[in-house]
Amino acid sequence: MNINFASYLPEEQKMKQRIFALAPIFSILLPSPLAAQSADPSIGRHLAEKQCSVCHKIGASAPGDKTPVAPSFTDISRMPSANELSLKVFLRSSHPKMPNIILSPEEIDSVASFIVGLKEKK
Repeated sequence: MNINFASYLPEEQKMKQRIFALAPIFSILLPSPLAAQSADPSIGRHLAEKQCSVCHKIGASAPGDKTPVAPSFTDISRMPSANELSLKVFLRSSHPKMPNIILSPEEIDSVASFIVGLKEKK
């Protein structure tokens, strides 16, 4: 004898079972917020040119002072401690020797991605 226990469940419980059964399908179909917020090094370069180039030389081919006020982004990218995460943390913190530039999390991700990318270029 085959008993269908689902027929004995309250409607609310049946609805929960349907939702849990369909959850994997919805998670595949819905866009991920992480994918929408990916870092773009070209946006990072543009932001660096606008916000950071007053004090930093932002690229190997960028014009810079003979006596820079701050290290170049290329030099920063080659520091052993410089990785994408450490740069994001640094850019989200205030520092006494830097102006208080406010960037969105997406902009910070893009600037960090740009700086890390300079390490690969020689």
